[in-house]
Parts: sequence; C-alpha cells; structure tokens
Amino acid sequence: MAAIIQLYRKILCLLNCGAPIADLLVRLWIANVFWKSGLTKIANIDTTMYLFEYEYAVPIVPFELAAYMAIFAELVFPVLLVLGLATRATAGALFIFNAMAVISYPSLNPAGIVQHQVWGIMLLIPLFHGAGAISLDHFINKRFPK
Repeated sequence: MAAIIQLYRKILCLLNCGAPIADLLVRLWIANVFWKSGLTKIANIDTTMYLFEYEYAVPIVPFELAAYMAIFAELVFPVLLVLGLATRATAGALFIFNAMAVISYPSLNPAGIVQHQVWGIMLLIPLFHGAGAISLDHFINKRFPK
C-alpha cells in the first residue's frame, strides 16, 4: 500500500509541475484563434464592414462601431492572454465576445457553433483558474503582494 501511495504522490508531483505549462498552452491556443481572426478582419476591412452591416446581427451598436470593437478585441486581448496580464478580465471579455459572435451570426453552421463552444470552454480555464505561474499576473502578485 505504501508503494501505491508513493507512486500516486510522484504522479501528482509531475502533474503539478506541468500545470503552469498547460496553463500557458491554453492561453496561447486561445490567443492564436482570436489573433488570426483579428488579422483577417483588419486585412479585409471592406469585407469586414460588409459582413457587420449585412450578415451579422449585432444588437444596439452601429455596425461600424461593432466591427472596430471586434477588431480591437481580437488584436488586443490575445496579446494580454499571451502575456498573462489581466488574464481573468481578458478571458471574461473574450468569453462574452465569443458568446455575442454566436448570437449575432444566425447563419453560423453547426461546425462553427461547436468551434465557438470549444473556445468558450477553453476561456473558462483562465477565467476561473487564472493565468498560472508563467504569467505577468503571477509575477506581479509575487512581487507586490496584497
């Protein structure tokens, strides 16, 4: 029995050592998705404006403002995620942005909906767990404790 407990503790230690790397990989993966989308929007600004005016049903705000807000969100928040800076707020903002994308795009195909669901679930990790040890948030919290 002692050997099983010792093996369990070694496995747990390995998993705990790998957690910061897993946190970083999740942040990098999510940031990559949104960053590429932002680059596409800014590279094809006329198409982006057309889609926001005629295809997406963004409520309340004018389509031009919605388009620029989307570009901002997809180019600024991924950088913050990669750095691990203001990670929980950033993940929360991207989670809401992702949900709005699904709501505002009524003709989104089932595969697209599944992708957005996966991104939403992935965003819950840094939202609830934080950035992890490989992040500016962690550095700031260690350097300047409460």
